[in-house]
Amino acid sequence: MPHNERSRATTQGVRRTPNRAMLRAVGFDDDDFDKPVVGVANGFSTITPCNVKLNDLSHNAEEAIFASGAMPQMFGTITISDGISMGTEGMKYSLVSREVIADSIETVCQGQSMDGVIALGGCDKNMPGAMIALARMNIPAIFVYGGTTKPGWYNGEDLTIVSAFEAVGQFQANKLPEADLKGVERNACPGAGSCGGMFTANTMSSAFEAMGMSLPYSSTMAAEDAEKAKSAEASGEALVNAIKQSIRPRDLMTKAAFENAIAVVMALGGSTNAVLHLLAIANTAEVPFSIDDVEAIRRKVPVLCDLKPSGRFVTSAFHEVGGTPQVMRILLEHGLLHGDCLTITGQTVEEQIRHLPPEPPADQEIIMPFDRPLYPQGHLAILRGNLAEEGAVAKVTGIKQRRISGPARVFDSEEACLQAILDDRIQAGDVVVVRHEGPKGGPGMREMLAPTSAIIGKGLGDSVGLITDGRFSGGTYGLVVGHVAPEAFDGGTIALVAEGDRITIDADENRLEVAVDEAELERRRSAWQVPMPRYRRGVLGKYARLASSASRGAVTDADLFPEQ
Repeated sequence: MPHNERSRATTQGVRRTPNRAMLRAVGFDDDDFDKPVVGVANGFSTITPCNVKLNDLSHNAEEAIFASGAMPQMFGTITISDGISMGTEGMKYSLVSREVIADSIETVCQGQSMDGVIALGGCDKNMPGAMIALARMNIPAIFVYGGTTKPGWYNGEDLTIVSAFEAVGQFQANKLPEADLKGVERNACPGAGSCGGMFTANTMSSAFEAMGMSLPYSSTMAAEDAEKAKSAEASGEALVNAIKQSIRPRDLMTKAAFENAIAVVMALGGSTNAVLHLLAIANTAEVPFSIDDVEAIRRKVPVLCDLKPSGRFVTSAFHEVGGTPQVMRILLEHGLLHGDCLTITGQTVEEQIRHLPPEPPADQEIIMPFDRPLYPQGHLAILRGNLAEEGAVAKVTGIKQRRISGPARVFDSEEACLQAILDDRIQAGDVVVVRHEGPKGGPGMREMLAPTSAIIGKGLGDSVGLITDGRFSGGTYGLVVGHVAPEAFDGGTIALVAEGDRITIDADENRLEVAVDEAELERRRSAWQVPMPRYRRGVLGKYARLASSASRGAVTDADLFPEQ
């Protein structure tokens, strides 16, 4: 019996005897003590529009759970806003918050011996944080996404949060008047919900729907639409049914399910962060899923959806033409989805989507037919070479050239890189290197949305490459390579690159290399010293000490006590 199951078995009686007095004080009656106790992990916060509606959804779910014969117990978990912290020192806490969220949900559910849990999240790290916890505990569970925001609108164009970052670069390049810069900023985020393109939040919600951990269509609903509240209610009902049937997360989180998730991410043109987070969840679920599996799937699955940031349309429009289930049905028809995977409803993937048409609606331009994809292969390529022995992730959609070879422009922080771009010190043909932003070195793998957006705004998106041991926002596009591993702090080759070294990024040959011979690299390595940690205490200090390589998901609980 697994440790968590032994723990639960020994505490069930405790909860139902002397602790009844405590539970009566929060609303339990005599008959309620024989009902399943269900945690409602509520990520509500007014810090970010992504989470501002979660309290309403949590109450919707709570009522449905109670009506279905279980006892809901609501508790809170944290969030930070990636969009607000982007480009600041605060962004170092973003990935770290994923681990804090996982730890907090596990702590409450296991500490209170809950029989199941419904987790509700909005901003980027809420989702993988919750899923890591669900995989650890392996009690019946479901995830509810808070929903996407609707597009902003200015000067006849749909806007997202990325529009504001790119407008800064355009303004600095004298391509946008100050009045329009203010117009974009004031209209980019019109209301509640997570960032509106196929950025990280919408990518991860779609991946979890593909894995069967969320209800069909729930991943692309708008936060402010009535169907989102109904979906939260239906999710509560589905969870109680899963408790009765003893359907557990690890029954769903199989290797085939992770392959389904990556196939959907590729078809959607989703965020590079999906690779990092799915690796982390697989690590926790003890599923043998690696970046090599990601690359194998990429080669088979085309990009079918014309979605921002590299495409034209926002997620709410994608929802209107069939959303994630329609894409899954297309992939299933062409043998690129495992239809026999179980879902939280008790049905298989195929049973849930086989009634849908095998091709997209004809009167729309968002989901392309399988024989006319936007790109014949997936957009998230795994690169290797002497700059990334453990691998790196490149996003290659929306670019005119898939190979660049040029002089390295080396920066030891995001801020230094951004300033150089804004000061016009980066030219066409350069390969920008941003290092010491990895899991340990940052710490926390900041997202480089400000530099990449400035590059786009300066009109250099097709002629400048950028590599980093940090991450990229789901809103990033261009010839960019992140998650370079080993990272600089661990003595990876990225730490040894010198200004002017020639770097080659080749997405067709999956190569990331610096043109420096091995003898010179060894000379540089012998002179290299491990840098002093930027944080020695607090949550960032703990994360820097525990974090694994990005190639393993940058998790904090990988092999804490490896077998001797």
